[in-house]
Amino acid sequence: MTERIDVPTIDISPFLEGNQSESSRIAREVAQVCEQTGFLIISGHGFPSGLLDRAMRELYAFFDLPAELKNRWHPTGPAKQRGYHGMATRGLANTLGQKAPPDLRESLFLGPVDDHRNHYAALPEAATSYAPNLIPDQPAGLDRTLVEVYRAYEVLAVNMMKIFGAALELPAGWFDGVLDRHFSILSCHHYPMLDTEPIPGQLRTGAHTDYGAMTLLAASDAPGGLEVRMPDGRWAGVQPRPREFVVNLGDMMAHWTNGRWASTLHRVANPPLGMARSRRLSMGMFVHPNYDQSIACVPACVPPGETARFPAITAGEHIRRKIDASHAAA
Repeated sequence: MTERIDVPTIDISPFLEGNQSESSRIAREVAQVCEQTGFLIISGHGFPSGLLDRAMRELYAFFDLPAELKNRWHPTGPAKQRGYHGMATRGLANTLGQKAPPDLRESLFLGPVDDHRNHYAALPEAATSYAPNLIPDQPAGLDRTLVEVYRAYEVLAVNMMKIFGAALELPAGWFDGVLDRHFSILSCHHYPMLDTEPIPGQLRTGAHTDYGAMTLLAASDAPGGLEVRMPDGRWAGVQPRPREFVVNLGDMMAHWTNGRWASTLHRVANPPLGMARSRRLSMGMFVHPNYDQSIACVPACVPPGETARFPAITAGEHIRRKIDASHAAA
């Protein structure tokens, strides 16, 4: 059995309410966790609980539809992180150059809800990051629900960037505006109960790090969940309580902080074969700042007399290089 770890749960509501003394404490706690593991759990986030419940119900109903119907929303153009992707058609372990079987999940992706294509008309390489969405309208209302979810995640992402700025002891407003034209991806993953033995090395999601600034994740409670690789190499399970969110840092935040904050390897484990109630659903946002946002090491993370470990790069170029590397490895 995988060891369970007590990932710290931090109530961020005092920070959001402007309580100055409590905000300082929260910032210190967040900084400590980000330096140690890059994973934390948050409560008091203000995400509408009724919206989460409704989205979960409607997503389960969508994934229960026949494959030929779901495939109506499969992307055919160059923007692949849109619409529906069938069971075991993608593999995240490949993003680290590992040859691994495809992941035991099916997925539904949404990109930006706002249309920023005119703003980036002079940057044709940004086109796929702001491509139109393919949002299912079955069951009835799912398209509206997913847009509401995307909007709620946008608010949470902005709030977390404020908390991160305070945790890094940056001047107030340091990260203001970095998400004004973001190209974040809402990822809804369905992990069915396993009724056949997986291919050796095949997981619900292979080990990987995330590309962006952070990932905000809500998931149903079921066996076969999120696991984090600890500094000593052990894999440990992360189990938030209902309506709490897991927050993990991505490669971009490690770049932004000169490596002080960790982008941690993680995976989704398999449940025992045939275990009842092991069906799982997760719904997370991979937060990618504005395409042309400079990701340069923040001054607080570069010791006096030293130079930054990583050169400045735009968010769009950072993600493009990560995707190119994963394609080369696949």
